[in-house]
Parts: sequence; C-alpha cells; structure tokens
Amino acid sequence: MDLQIPLSRLKGVGPSFAKRLEKLGLMTALDLIYHFPFRYDDYSKIIRISEAPIDQEVTIKGQVWNIQNSSSRYGKTLTRAILNDGSGSVELVWFNQAWLIKNILSGDTLHVSGKVDRRQNKLTMVSPTWEKIIENSIGLHTGRLVPVYPETFGVNSKWLRDKINSLLPLVLGSLVDPLPLEYKEAMFSLGKALQTIHFPRSFTEINLAKTRLGFDELLEIQLSTQKRRADWKQKQSAKGFKINESDLTTFTSSLPFELTHGQKTVLAEIIEDLQKPQAMNRLIQGEVGSGKTVVAAIAIYLSFRNHLRSLLMAPTEILAMQHYSSLKKLLEPLGMSVGLYTGSSKFNKQKSGVISQELLVKQEDSPNDSEARDPQPASTAKRGELIANSYPNVIVGTHALLSEKLLKENVGLVVIDEQQRFGVKQRTILRQQNNNLKNLAPHFLTMTATPIPRTVALTIYGDLDVSVIGELPKGRKPIKTHYVPSHKRLDAYAFMTKKIAGGDQVYLVTPLIEESETLVSAKAAKAEFEKLQAQIFPQFRLGLLHGKLRPKEKEEVITRFKAGKIDLLVSTSVVEVGVDVPNATIMVIEGAERFGLAQLHQLRGRIGRGGKESFCLLFTEQEDPFVIQRLKNLENSSDGLKLSEIDLKIRGSGQLFGTKQAGRWDLKIASLSDVPLIEKTKSVAKEMLKASPELDKYPYYKGKLAGQSGVMPD
Repeated sequence: MDLQIPLSRLKGVGPSFAKRLEKLGLMTALDLIYHFPFRYDDYSKIIRISEAPIDQEVTIKGQVWNIQNSSSRYGKTLTRAILNDGSGSVELVWFNQAWLIKNILSGDTLHVSGKVDRRQNKLTMVSPTWEKIIENSIGLHTGRLVPVYPETFGVNSKWLRDKINSLLPLVLGSLVDPLPLEYKEAMFSLGKALQTIHFPRSFTEINLAKTRLGFDELLEIQLSTQKRRADWKQKQSAKGFKINESDLTTFTSSLPFELTHGQKTVLAEIIEDLQKPQAMNRLIQGEVGSGKTVVAAIAIYLSFRNHLRSLLMAPTEILAMQHYSSLKKLLEPLGMSVGLYTGSSKFNKQKSGVISQELLVKQEDSPNDSEARDPQPASTAKRGELIANSYPNVIVGTHALLSEKLLKENVGLVVIDEQQRFGVKQRTILRQQNNNLKNLAPHFLTMTATPIPRTVALTIYGDLDVSVIGELPKGRKPIKTHYVPSHKRLDAYAFMTKKIAGGDQVYLVTPLIEESETLVSAKAAKAEFEKLQAQIFPQFRLGLLHGKLRPKEKEEVITRFKAGKIDLLVSTSVVEVGVDVPNATIMVIEGAERFGLAQLHQLRGRIGRGGKESFCLLFTEQEDPFVIQRLKNLENSSDGLKLSEIDLKIRGSGQLFGTKQAGRWDLKIASLSDVPLIEKTKSVAKEMLKASPELDKYPYYKGKLAGQSGVMPD
C-alpha cells in the first residue's frame, strides 16, 4: 500500500470528508495511523447488572429482549431496549436514533457502556455506547480500553476507530521498522507499537507502546542535533583568537563592578572556544539582568583585538537599540566604534557616528579613517578589507543586517540574542557570507533569558554548548510576586496609585492573542489603555506600546517612558525583550494564566533594575484551582530554571517556547521531561553517527533529516 495515498482516495472517505480530516492535520493514510488517542476509556471490566453501581460508568454484557421506537410528548423519537444478563435487566434509551431498530435486533448480544440510573424503580442507561458482539471478533467501541481521539466537526472517535482499525493491517503490511535491530533491545517493534497504541489490551501495553513511539520521536531530534553538532565541529573552521591576559584586564578594569562568579565561569568557557580553529557555537542562558551582555561585550572586544569585526543581532528594533546603547558605554571608552543598523536606522554621517555607503566608496583612497576605526594597519589591508574596515568594529542590528553583504566582511564573531526568534535560513546566511576570512566561519555566541530545562538542552539545543550564568549581580533585591484574584483588583489599583504618586513607574502587560503580534492583540491593548486612562488612572500619564506601531513610534514611547514622562506603560508582551527602566518597580500582567511560567518569570525580570523594592502582580479572572496553583508557583520561587521545569511538565515544549516554537518537532508521544529516554536516544544517535557519519547506513533517518517523508515500504 502507498502510505502517502491521500485520504480522499480511501474507501468511505471521499473529498468532502477529507476536508474535515485536514482540520486535524490528516492528509494521508500514514497521517491517520499516526493520529494517536489522547486518552482511553476503560470499558474492559464487565459487571453483572445486579451489581451495577448507580451513577457510575460501567460496562455490561447482555442479550436484547425487546427493542422498539416511540414518540415523546415533545415529538422526539425514543428508542427503548431491554438488556438482560441473567442477573437482572436494564432499560437502554436513545433519543432521535430511530435507525437503531434496524441495527439492533431482539436476541443480539451487546456490550453497552455508560452510567446506570434508577428511574421509577428500574435500572436505566441513557444514550449508552453499544457494540454488537460477533463470535471470534474483538470489539472496538466498548468492552475494552477504548481509544478517544482529538476530533473535529463531523469526525468523531467512533468513526476514527473504525477507519484506523480497517487501515492498520494494510499500513503495517507496507511499513518496515527503520530502527536497527541492535538498538531495539526489549522494545516493541514499530508495527506492534502502532497496533497497541490504538487498540491496547492493558495500560501496561499502552506504556510499552508509548516508550517505543516516544523513542522514535526523540531519536530523530537527537540525530538532527548531534549531526549538526558533529558537522559544525568538522566543517566550520574559524580563526582561533590570540588572547592576551592584558586585554582581559583592560576590559574588566574599565567596569564599575566586579564580574560575578557565574560570569567568570562562562567567560572562561568562551575564551577556551575562541582560541580553537573550530567555530564556537555556544549558548549563554541567564536570568534577565544576570550580565550576559557584559560577557558578550568582552568576547566582542577580544574579536576587535584580533583585528576582526563583530555583529550583534537582536530580534526587535527596541532590543537592538538597547544593545547599541549598552555596547557604546562599554566599548567606546576602549577605542571601539559601535554602529546601529535596523530596518529604520541605516548608517549615515550624522547618525551613530557611522559613515554612509556613498562616503565609504570615496574613502578607498583615504586609509587614515580606517586606521582609526580598526587596529589592523591600513598598509596591510587589501582593497576589500579597506572598504569593510570603514564600517564600525561592532554592528548592532536586526535581521536587516542580513541584506547588507559588506557588513559580513571580516567578521570574526556573531552574537545572537534570543536565537529561537531567528530562522535557520537567517543563521545560515550569516555563516556563509563571510567573504574576507577565506571561507572561515565566524565564532557564534547566542544569548537567551529563556530558562532552559536540562532535558531541553540535551535535545532541542543538543547541537550547542550550553553555559549558564546562575546568579544575579550583588545587591539585586528579590521581586515580590503576588497572585491577584478578581475581587482584589481594586486593592491592587490602589497600591499602584500610591506607588505612582511616589514617583515609581509601572508596566502593565496584556497577553498576545496569538504568538505573532496581531491586529486583534493591538486592539486589545488599546482597549485596556483607554479603560485605564478614563476610569482607573485619569490623573496619571499613560503610554501604549504594541507590535503594530511603527519603529519610530515605538522608539518615541520607550524614550518617553525612560525619561519618566510616562507613569504607566500598557504593552503587549513585546516588552518581554524591551528596555531597562531602573525606575520601573511594578509589573502588572493581565490574563496571567495565558502565559507560561518561564515567560512570566522573564517579564518580571524587567523590573527591579534600580535597586528599589519591586512588585509583580499577576491578574487573572480564572478561579480554577489548577490555574491558581500554577501562578502560586511563581509567587513561591524566583528560580527561573525550576519554573521552566514545572512549565515543561504542565504545558509541554510547545508552550514553553511559544506556539510550537519548540521547533519542527511534533512530539505526539514523547515528553521533553523524560530524562531516561532522552539520555538513551542521545547515546543511540551518537553510536549511529559514529558508524555512519552521513547516515548512509540508515536511509530512513537520512531522509527524515533531509525533510523527506522517511517512509520505508517493502
């Protein structure tokens, strides 16, 4: 059987029904087989009618004594049947299903499942699930562990069970298990795992099937990340930096503070990487305010001392401007030039102290400016290098940097802030267009404030070397976090009023409607802004920030907030990667239940930067005890890593990184918190790559990594 056959061509489906299945992401026969149940109803325990407890789900086996249709006083058709098992009888009642009398006949033996009720001194089951017992056949819908699937309009679990059951033998007959025999150990075969996940005989079997299918999912991730890691180390040659202790001393002595132990540890790891002839590929994870930028600035300075330029890429213009401002303060006193390049801020003579491209061409005959900007002597620079050296020593920008080929000339270091916000293609462009280093790649350093659980570091970030700055600078006061139920909202507003009157500033964050900044989200933020300005805080100056504003408008709002001309800033969560405002001491988060714990933790890290006591208020209208307990986790912990671990277990990787931002990995079965399975698949992936670096021995997995279907027919 062709496993990629469209579902519309299967018997009993057709084009119109196939469109319904598309809403579930099901297009092919293989898609349908990999549409797994999300729960199982246990109808396997059959009890006698005389022993059936009232108002509990039970399964009964009996013979139909009588079945007939009648009409209710409201005009509905009632189908009634009497089921007897020798110990007693129960009346079965269905509404508006007159066709049942053609399918269920007196004398038939049925399994029925549902709640038993006592009405007028007789046992009754209303709208029970039923299935006719046929000799030498196994039921699908009752009398067993019954799979329940994700559904959509017009497609219910009963239909899916029937179709999957008829399709399974055909698919399994055409499917070859790709996992090499030596790695299967005591696991189910792929065929048995697929059969079992849909129609198990016990919960033990379900767990064994999930182990095998989860192993397959994680192995693909591990092979991908471990192959990228191996390829990087083998193929990404770089210029090893010469690092002098005096350069480090020069930089650290210019700082008004001492590096923390965490910063020193991470810096040592970076220095070790930079000295190697292989390109560094390291991720720094640290809380907001832990000092990642300072560590990155030291690496940028070391690149400068090795006559190489650096790029720093940020996901938003707001963050690019903040990095630009920070690096100017850190690096210009050391003789470096810093430039800003975004979609709305290009180089010119007046702005950023950077020259324009027009002037750049004229300066081919004027090497003196190049000498002033770069420690490389102009007399030794080739024509292309001379042009490139007219650019700043470090350029801060957004993805707009990718459109300027010259900006990537002579680049020895690329720093990326929040890597998950840049696509693979964008990062590939940076690696490939580095023309002046004779095909050498730049060193790559990535920063993230997203707390990364250990298991995620072992999988999704498995191709990176991960460093953690696990402490905040000395003197930083912990932020007091409070869950605020709806009946306490006015008290919270009064508290905010008192603080603003005392000179403090407030962030108020509204949730994004979707992950991408949408017009709907912008309107929601605007509506909240107008309500607060008119009804709650008419005496104060409010500002509004959302992703639909033009860059100059955003910059103006941020500038006014930093200058203290805005008391309360209403924002969508673009502020998550926003600027530092030392006077901002309160972070209010509306609809806090819609954010992940790790994201909430990052948001509250935006306050408390000036040494004042700071507060994070979590507003929610939800009264669900589960939601409240989840938010109270944030009240009780300031450990971002611990919170991300909790979030991973509760909400999964897709929610941890945003809507499916965990990547292209569609984890239907596996959990990124399953340490034993993650470590096992990592070990197997390394062994497979050692045996076949290009995976030629394993064509299925090679195809999967290349983006092909990876199907292995007979």
